[in-house]
Amino acid sequence: MALPPFSCQYTPGFAATLHQLGISLALSTYQAGKVVLLSPKNEQSIVQLPRSFGKAMGIALHEDRMAIATKDEVIVLRNSPALAHHYPAKPAVYDNMFMPRANFYTGALDIHDLEFGKGGLFAVNTFFSCLCKIDANYNFTPIWQPPFISKLAAEDRCHLNGMAMKDGQPAYATAFNQGDTPKSWRPTVTTSGVVMEVPSGKVIASGLAMPHSPRLYPEGIFVLLSAAGTLLKINPASGQKTTVFQHPGFLRGMDRHGDYLFIGVSKIRASSKTFAKIDDKFKQSPAGILVVHLPSGKLVGQLAYQESVEEIYDIKVLPGMLRPNIMSTLQDDHKRGLATPFATYWGKETEKKLNPL
Repeated sequence: MALPPFSCQYTPGFAATLHQLGISLALSTYQAGKVVLLSPKNEQSIVQLPRSFGKAMGIALHEDRMAIATKDEVIVLRNSPALAHHYPAKPAVYDNMFMPRANFYTGALDIHDLEFGKGGLFAVNTFFSCLCKIDANYNFTPIWQPPFISKLAAEDRCHLNGMAMKDGQPAYATAFNQGDTPKSWRPTVTTSGVVMEVPSGKVIASGLAMPHSPRLYPEGIFVLLSAAGTLLKINPASGQKTTVFQHPGFLRGMDRHGDYLFIGVSKIRASSKTFAKIDDKFKQSPAGILVVHLPSGKLVGQLAYQESVEEIYDIKVLPGMLRPNIMSTLQDDHKRGLATPFATYWGKETEKKLNPL
């Protein structure tokens, strides 16, 4: 018997941690073309809300704004608790609602990490091996490229993929190698990864196994070594590396709330030549989310997908949100929810007139 879409299993600690922290999670899965919101119903169970965003990758979150990198667009959304409360389909069910407010037509850049910073949106432009800004002026504005990249070209030369922010600016970046030719990273993909300082380009750590999701926390630079199932901490001054956590799975996508890290796990693609180089023990791990207690390095909760989700790119914590909603531009509902600086309105499907709340 076929399982329902997005069927999953989770440990008691997974729902309990979300409930106790008062948070929800947003995950992106480019393979399924979805952003999925996971929220605690209580300490024993969760509820999921999947929305369609074509090839969803990096998710940026700052206060009431969210941005999602998709196949050839970056979609910017804004949260409205008032629209959530009066949502006609389910009144008084949701406590927050992210509504589409703007689209940037980037073209196919293979954007990976995406973050809000000083002056706008910053993105990792993997096809062009650079960091860039996304705005209404151009498809992208390059702001930095590794010193070993000789020119901008849509050739994915080093598989630049991750970006850690500091004081509103990119501070560190990850790549699979230091090559300067098209897809030069493929032959040594599990052994040649680097963490670089931005803007100097100084290599902080090298010889890494497919590094993803660098994050700068007070304790140091945290990065996931996807092909080794390792959460690594790096001292930015000395380059000293410390293993914080190990798991036999392809780790990618990470966010933090207090003492807890939420880490994505992707299922290994059997058809992928790149994934074929990864240890066979990883190939049994399902896609899902790990909850790691950072002070102890212990796994305290886990969710595993049985259906629909196989590859996760990003995870974001939605603090203070116990039942958020998100609208995709593919849903007609988003066109009926209107917000002004002074009031919000839901239009009726059968009438053109808009009724104030």
